[in-house]
Amino acid sequence: MKIVIIGGGFAGINLAKELVNQPQIQVTLVDKNNYNFFPPLIYQVATAFLEPSSISYPFRKFFAGKKNLSFRLGELLSVSPAEKKITLSNGELEYDYLVFATGAETSYFGMENVMKNAIPMKTLNDAIVMRNTLLKNLEKAAICKDMRKRRKLLTIVVAGGGPTGVEVSGMFAEMRKNILLKEYPELDTSASNVYLVDGGDALLAPMSKESQKDTLEALTKLGVVVKLNTKVVDYVDDTVMFENGETIKTKNLIWAAGVSAKIFEGIPKESYGRGRRMATDEFNKVNGVDNIYAIGDTAITAGDKNFPDGHPQVAQVAIQQGLNLAKNFKAMVTNKPLKPFAYKDKGSMAIIGKAKAVVDLPSPKWHFKGFFAWIIWLFIHLISLITYRNRLNTFWNWMVAYFAKDQSLRMIIRPDKKTQN
Repeated sequence: MKIVIIGGGFAGINLAKELVNQPQIQVTLVDKNNYNFFPPLIYQVATAFLEPSSISYPFRKFFAGKKNLSFRLGELLSVSPAEKKITLSNGELEYDYLVFATGAETSYFGMENVMKNAIPMKTLNDAIVMRNTLLKNLEKAAICKDMRKRRKLLTIVVAGGGPTGVEVSGMFAEMRKNILLKEYPELDTSASNVYLVDGGDALLAPMSKESQKDTLEALTKLGVVVKLNTKVVDYVDDTVMFENGETIKTKNLIWAAGVSAKIFEGIPKESYGRGRRMATDEFNKVNGVDNIYAIGDTAITAGDKNFPDGHPQVAQVAIQQGLNLAKNFKAMVTNKPLKPFAYKDKGSMAIIGKAKAVVDLPSPKWHFKGFFAWIIWLFIHLISLITYRNRLNTFWNWMVAYFAKDQSLRMIIRPDKKTQN
């Protein structure tokens, strides 16, 4: 059985890991990057509290010694379901079963200027670009004599009140408090503001009312200006424009406001559901095509009575779908019955700042905040990293940051353009 997996995120890597040492199954994982990375900690790379290698690991190193797993670097261009073949940017591959685990990409809701000028927060490349941009703007502000221009360089607007937006705005607020004056004595921190804006009426909308209230209070105490019911409509000439007519002048609009799945040539239009996600049955088989499956953020799966409108686009869904599909592939080999996917909600959490977090557990319905919730957040994120090396590196960096209230990773590293292709 030749299985080709497109995408090595939470869903794809867990599917591949579960199929290791299955002699009747040959797995090829295809990804446009040569590494797996941990998206929930992207913002800590972007704010220079973690190095990229702490949350990433090369696929080939991970697959080394696993005889039935192989890796192919490439980008998917098209699918030919009739021929059971895919076309990549560097060749073709045949399959018996094809699995889409391509995740989601940043959605700008059709706003061209926001897409061109805002800083996204989805990939490791985004994180490095954001880190370089923010550090360069700090250096410009340090020598800028015009207070209006300096204010624009120092003001940060984070769009999106989900976990990423909450976590990155909290991190910026603590950096302003603990780092800016120490390392940039030329700056007056009163010229800097951190705004967190969201079109809804609450932060962390899927979480409990207690978590929403605690998060708003904690961010406000840190000095973050939270603007709810405030939808971004444009970003022109360093000015963020809102639906209610308000504006904020800034060089730094960080976009954490939405995602959408991707469309692929060869997959019929009727196979897509809401949010461009591939519509699948309860076994994650894509509707309208044979031998093609979709898992994780790119799938909207029917058949789960607890989630009739589809599962949330979160890591746990992707992990559990990858593991369930792996068990079903093993069952196919041995002609055993397949198991429909049913999501087990393990709770949700968000970190707000140093020793500040919120955690909601579904059964029993418990809510935690503050230091204890922060410890839970640290533990869950550490054990979710792919290797022991990643866990040790990340733990070490977190301990340094906790006791020193700082990190020493703020380098502007710009690759030579000649080497980027």
